[in-house]
Amino acid sequence: MTAPFSRRTALQAAGATALAAGLSGGLTATAAHADDAGPRPKLVTYPRPSAVPTNTSFQVRVRTAPDGDWQTLDIYRPQLEEINATTGSGKVYNSSLAYFDFQCSVEVEVTYLKGGTTKARVRPDSYGITPELLGDTLRFTLDEPKDLVVQINDEIFDCLHLVTNRVEHHVPAADDPDVIYFGPGLQTVTGGVLTVPSGKTVYLAGGAVLKATVYFKDVEKAALRGHGMIWASSGQGVLCEGSSDIRVEDVIIMNPGNYITTLGEARNVRIRKVRGFSSKGNGDGIDIFSSSDVLIDGCFLRNSDDCIAIYAHRWDYYGDTRDITVQNCSLWADVAHPVNIGTHGNTDAPETIENLVIRNIDILDHREPQMNYQGCIALNPGDSNLIRNVRIEDVRIEDFRWGQVIYMKVMYNTKYNTSVGRGIENVYVKNLTYTGTHAGPSLLLGYDAEHAITDVTFENLVINGVVIADSMKKPSWYYTTDEIQWFSNEHVTNLKFLTTAEAEAAAAS
Repeated sequence: MTAPFSRRTALQAAGATALAAGLSGGLTATAAHADDAGPRPKLVTYPRPSAVPTNTSFQVRVRTAPDGDWQTLDIYRPQLEEINATTGSGKVYNSSLAYFDFQCSVEVEVTYLKGGTTKARVRPDSYGITPELLGDTLRFTLDEPKDLVVQINDEIFDCLHLVTNRVEHHVPAADDPDVIYFGPGLQTVTGGVLTVPSGKTVYLAGGAVLKATVYFKDVEKAALRGHGMIWASSGQGVLCEGSSDIRVEDVIIMNPGNYITTLGEARNVRIRKVRGFSSKGNGDGIDIFSSSDVLIDGCFLRNSDDCIAIYAHRWDYYGDTRDITVQNCSLWADVAHPVNIGTHGNTDAPETIENLVIRNIDILDHREPQMNYQGCIALNPGDSNLIRNVRIEDVRIEDFRWGQVIYMKVMYNTKYNTSVGRGIENVYVKNLTYTGTHAGPSLLLGYDAEHAITDVTFENLVINGVVIADSMKKPSWYYTTDEIQWFSNEHVTNLKFLTTAEAEAAAAS
């Protein structure tokens, strides 16, 4: 369950001949020596290890703009799931993924090899990328790294996920004793679990594919980073328990047997630009249990269950969850919620989930047939949990397949809970937009007068271009929620819908 601790030993284990072959081809290389060899390249691509599955729907090329030499990217095969609403069975689809690094303006060319292209879309829509369509080939330019989905003819699964990074600046030294280094190629560790000691950094070079779970257990000041990939086909991608001062940055986590990342009783964790794809049942993205001071920043998650879930007690994790920030992320839930908060807790010693910030988020899709598990953002306290002090700001929801925009329910879900949640308090939602036609009514449901939802404010809620406010023109006997076919019950108190001007005036008074 351990791995060599030096870069040199890791490279010897991988095989020097294979490494040298992986680094041939001009700019097709890792940036491992960029700090030592003078100026960094403007464009870096990486070979896919031959043992890692590929997909054949797309050809992808990239070049420095406007007239650099074209480089063909290798394609990986993330797998994605769709639930049959009649039978409950899941169908797994093959999809496509490519990645590269750059520090200039680049032109990207994508060819759909199956043919018959009539339209193309580059998402998230908020990036405003309109590709030039030339038959089955499309082109567009990137001036800075972004994570994108390229869809042809509105295909949901047979699409291309394009992951891009800046060329690395600070690459570990060859013999750094505090680094566990994995070079290009398919890498394994004994037992399929890499247990990381305190003070160590696991580094995955571009082109590396580590077939293991990275495990932080009761350690501090440890990290996982690099432009490589975890292929955790039989376990989780990253598991962090009882640890503090942990950093996880830039890696791609593909096809885990369970969650992309789990935090349990963790403190001071920073997860930046993690990209995760899953298709197995309960294939959540990043799940947080009984943890504090967590930042999830710049991640792209496409999952077969909740993309981000924030809970209190479950399994062997105990305690409150607080001070969690999720920002600058793109979320795509093929099953369940893009964001889910509150289901699991401790009936015997009630816990609190508080001080949550969710901001600058693009939600690309949400598909969930079960009403109790809907909501692009769901606040569903059970197990005597109290959810309070939640700020949701600058969230852009594209049209999704099946579900609700937002769902707040103080629940007693007997499948998971042994008691009703204590309530939801002080939620502020600012600049949330939804554009589409597939959303069902959003529901805000207190359980009873003692387990209620209180003090919820929507500022500048925009549904299909219309600002929803209590002051909008409507029949006097209508509720504001009637205008958008939402519903709140009698156990929701002090619910407000304000324009930005009204909110600013109220704050100034």
